[in-house]
Amino acid sequence: MNAFNQHPGQVFRARELHELLDMPIDEASVNVTRSRLGRLTRQGFLTQPERGRYQKRT
Repeated sequence: MNAFNQHPGQVFRARELHELLDMPIDEASVNVTRSRLGRLTRQGFLTQPERGRYQKRT
């Protein structure tokens, strides 16, 4: 959520978040992040303007 707070209004892909946060970009790690982003979307913290892209709810 910190990346979304620091860049309000920006739309991210899971892999872009990994690169921004200097996290490993192997497929397994990115898939875990996708799962977490999906959960945050269902809980109402994020929106998904396009498939595979996530943005902080305004």
